[in-house]
Amino acid sequence: MNDFDYMKLALELAENTRGQTSPNPMVGSVVVKDGAIVGVGAHLKAGEGHAEVQALKMAGDKAEGGTIYVTLEPCSHYGKTPPCADLIIEKKLKRVVVATTDPNPEVAGRGIEKLKNAGIEVIVGIQKQQADELNQVFFHYIQTKKPYVTLKSATTLDGKTATVAGKSKWITGPLAREDVHRLRHIHDAILVGVGTVLADNPSLTTRLPNGGKNPIRVVLDRKLRTPIDCKLIQDQEAPTWIMASAEASQERRVELEQHNVEVILLPDDEIETMLHILGAKGVTSLFVEGGAEVNGSFLKARAVNQVITYFAPKLFGGKTAPTAIGGDGFSEVDEAIELEIKEVTTIGNDIKVVSIVKGSE
Repeated sequence: MNDFDYMKLALELAENTRGQTSPNPMVGSVVVKDGAIVGVGAHLKAGEGHAEVQALKMAGDKAEGGTIYVTLEPCSHYGKTPPCADLIIEKKLKRVVVATTDPNPEVAGRGIEKLKNAGIEVIVGIQKQQADELNQVFFHYIQTKKPYVTLKSATTLDGKTATVAGKSKWITGPLAREDVHRLRHIHDAILVGVGTVLADNPSLTTRLPNGGKNPIRVVLDRKLRTPIDCKLIQDQEAPTWIMASAEASQERRVELEQHNVEVILLPDDEIETMLHILGAKGVTSLFVEGGAEVNGSFLKARAVNQVITYFAPKLFGGKTAPTAIGGDGFSEVDEAIELEIKEVTTIGNDIKVVSIVKGSE
């Protein structure tokens, strides 16, 4: 095995923690001595030991004179845990191989500099593209202070999300719907409009065969029309936040807060303002499962980073049948939001397309 192979293993270790490290990045580490793997580790949860700590603990005395592979630059500052760069120096590693640097201003090259100053050989850039893609959500959050936004929809091949009579269960098959629950598991928060709550009374929880993490449930509801008896309020399965207008009824707000709902008053109707508020509350990733109008408002605000669409091999037809994205739309072709398709897969009888918005941070 070579540097590329060992880093690939470290990346796989990190990938296996997807959905459980927020607001921290996913990081994997491998310690090698004399051509043998003597320690492996991954950061499992915010506040717990970093990947390097776990790998070095496993390696023990065998780490001295060896090489440690890390998918993200070792930290150099005191946070909830001591600096990993200091531990690497203390354990007398001879060589450190890093996939990519950390954009966090508290790290940003300082970890690498500290290691080099201690006389340790440092190599940066092995599997960099894969490492950057692994933590695109974390990097976006650190650089913008806003959550990474994924807009999800499920449509027929003619782009309909329901029939002309409003019937939509079920457009896609069970395997595609299960895949959506996996996406909920890896996001910090899920967002819908109050129209979806009134029409469908959704739970917005993660329902997987082996369980999963429920995201924070966010409802765009300017006038606080969310019913007290809806599942989002009654099931207590996950926190529910309602984003409302500052002019919403104070009496209604108090009533909702008495049912453990957090009502957040927005100073304006801008999606950008809401994203900054969510970011300040530690939400690094937002899964938008709204209706056409909510989706349209995110599109108009150019506040989408990733688009995931499930296409079912069905045709509903009907000029009044709803589509995935509504709102005012764009009047000119050159105003369109351009996407780069990253993945096309078949799930059961359905097709999943993952696209990244070109130019999104």
